[in-house]
Amino acid sequence: MSAQDQIQKDVSENDVVLFMKGTKEMPQCGFSSRVAGVLNFMGVAYKDINVLADAEIRQGIKDFSDWPTIPQLYVKGEFVGGCDIVTEMTLSGELDQLFSDKGIEFNKEAAEQIRAANA
Repeated sequence: MSAQDQIQKDVSENDVVLFMKGTKEMPQCGFSSRVAGVLNFMGVAYKDINVLADAEIRQGIKDFSDWPTIPQLYVKGEFVGGCDIVTEMTLSGELDQLFSDKGIEFNKEAAEQIRAANA
C-alpha cells in the first residue's frame, strides 16, 4: 500500500486523526504536544500517527493535504489545520462547534477551561 493510500485509509476510517511528531502519550515537538494536549484534555478519541516512524508518511501527509507543516488534524475526513489553526479554533469555540456538527464527543467543560485559562 502506498503512503497516499495508507493516509486516505486512516483519514477515512477514523473520525479524528492527528498526524504528529511522536505519539499522543509522548509528543516529540512542541506543536504536536499542544494539539495532542488540547485533544487529550477535551477527551476526544483520536488516532495518532507518528510521522517520525515513517518517512514516506511524513512527506506523504504534506502532499496529501498540500500543507507544509506537522501536526495536521483531520475530522471526519476533512483537513482542519495545524497547531496555530487548532489553537485559534479552540480559543474561539470553533473547534467545539466543529466537533458538535460532526458528532464527535468531547468534554465541553474542558474546552471552556482552556478558554478561561487563556483569556
